[in-house]
Amino acid sequence: MKFFIDTADLDDIKEIKAMGMCDGVTTNPSLMAKAGRKDTDALLREICAVVQGPVSGEVTALDAEGMVAEGERLAGLDPHMVVKIPTTYEGLKAIAALSGKGIRVNATLVFSVNQALLVAKAGAAYVSPFVGRLDDVGEDGMQLISDIVEVYQNYEYDTEVIVASVRHPMHVVDSALLGADIATIPPQVIRKLVAHPLTDKGLAAFMADWDKLQGGQG
Repeated sequence: MKFFIDTADLDDIKEIKAMGMCDGVTTNPSLMAKAGRKDTDALLREICAVVQGPVSGEVTALDAEGMVAEGERLAGLDPHMVVKIPTTYEGLKAIAALSGKGIRVNATLVFSVNQALLVAKAGAAYVSPFVGRLDDVGEDGMQLISDIVEVYQNYEYDTEVIVASVRHPMHVVDSALLGADIATIPPQVIRKLVAHPLTDKGLAAFMADWDKLQGGQG
């Protein structure tokens, strides 16, 4: 399973890339605003230069014509750019148009199997079901991932499943067990993945024994 990093913070991206855990990046208008950079196109180019993998930038237009125009501009920033399009009626038109031009699209804000099926038929390169937001309203986000993976396998769609709105390490584990192609993970969750109290305890014991050994040789 590939790890995308869900952030527009360049320092976090560089840090996680150095760990070998960054196969790509996803951004959205909220994350771009949080980064505090008004020169968003320049920031996306800088992210692409670091990642050297797929980087999703989201359109802000709501009509198909505007989405297509904005998508073409985003795609022109760097060969690694992927255009995020919301899964709406107008969005489906834009996904089909951009995909027809050879531009990779990440269909975002997906909350149902119906939506996932539609975006795959429209030619999206990626689909982003939001598991955390479904969990927030009492639905089973991971069941949606299971259903989408099954449907895509049934019909051999090339659309890759990106598990989005990841809130905690078990979302990552469940994504891997279900066979999702990608999980897009916030930096704070990436850091939690490596943490385990028994690792810390074991390391402390090893170092204590090593210190005793060195003291005994003095």
